[in-house]
Amino acid sequence: MANSVVWLDIPVLDLERSIKFYSAVLGTAVKHEKFPGGELGVFHHAGNDVGGCLVKSEHDKPGASGPLVYLNAQGRLDQAIAAVTEFGGKILQPKHAIGPHGFRAVVLDCEGNRVALHSM
Repeated sequence: MANSVVWLDIPVLDLERSIKFYSAVLGTAVKHEKFPGGELGVFHHAGNDVGGCLVKSEHDKPGASGPLVYLNAQGRLDQAIAAVTEFGGKILQPKHAIGPHGFRAVVLDCEGNRVALHSM
């Protein structure tokens, strides 16, 4: 088994707004995919890499508690943090060291989800 985590869904209320937010914060396009019965914003991943998406669902709603998802901002953490407020998010914990595990900032996305931006 390569990764314990294989996929993640981030609930959103406004898919287009969220795609713009995460594309800016991550510095890479989030792909808008349509399929019978729904739409997703899919994060870049390849092969067996861990992947994830933004999902608008009647069952799942954005929130500021629960599991904390770490998103890769390697080499561009400062730019990612700057994009958070520019695209409608909020900084909860500014950039700080997490020991030998690099640096993170904890933010609320434009939908109210708490996520961590991480870089070594």
